Amino acid sequence: MYVSMKEMLLHAHRNHYAVMAINCVNMEQTKAIIQAAAEEHSPVIINISPRQMKAHGHGDIMAPMIRNMAQKVPVPVAFNLDHGASYEDIAMAINYGFSSVMIDSSSFAFEENVRRTQLIASLAHGMGLSCEAELGHVGQAAQADNDKADLYTNVEQAREFVDRTGCDCLAVAIGTAHGSYPEGFVPKLDFERLKELKARLDMPLVLHGGSGAGEENIKKVVAYGINKINVCTDLMKHATKATAKALEENPEIDYMDLCIEAQNAMKDYIKAYMRIIGSSGRYLFDKDHGPELD
Repeated sequence: MYVSMKEMLLHAHRNHYAVMAINCVNMEQTKAIIQAAAEEHSPVIINISPRQMKAHGHGDIMAPMIRNMAQKVPVPVAFNLDHGASYEDIAMAINYGFSSVMIDSSSFAFEENVRRTQLIASLAHGMGLSCEAELGHVGQAAQADNDKADLYTNVEQAREFVDRTGCDCLAVAIGTAHGSYPEGFVPKLDFERLKELKARLDMPLVLHGGSGAGEENIKKVVAYGINKINVCTDLMKHATKATAKALEENPEIDYMDLCIEAQNAMKDYIKAYMRIIGSSGRYLFDKDHGPELD
């Protein structure tokens, strides 16, 4: 099923689990993600950022491919623009056929963030899409932004922000960051702030920078109200390691077989992650329902 994020995240919010939002730039990742979701009976969100589209996974190719694969499985699959910063990028994603968009104006002052988010939420809702926004700012691990408490989401501002913008889910800053943390480092998260945000907003909340946050932290943020977890860096690393291992074991491996090795490794990683965050088994269906992806 090809759907927007709205209903699946509301279901996750009401039933206290989280959905993976996985950054994806090619066919092998798409197949790994959707196969994992179908086998785990789990909803899933496929993310792609404007930078990733410019570098590799062009949106006009990715959107129809993802829609085609999603329509062949009886679990909800959303395709979301991750960190859309400009009106042009978001309008382009909508035209390509994305089912959801994120407007990230978190680096702007509060009023400008509200103004920009209002515009995109209205546009998205008019087209039947969901809209994610961000308040506070999830920065970069390389710059140790996870330790900068002044970037964290303000609880009182969050209530006003959601009321004024009408966004469907909110990405909050509680101590994670994008990219790779130093070796052996696990971020310390502000769980009290997360609990306050969940109680105050009573809506789907999003954690960016899920990679490298540690399994215990991930389990705890889900327990305290996170319903969408963005995963990019960890999956990319996992695919790279699987590819390197396959080449080491068989330097003459056929390229297609190499791609399949990476695809299967990613699928196994995603399935394990879905079990950790509680999305597995949420959408049960008859095994004979629809064609299988291969």
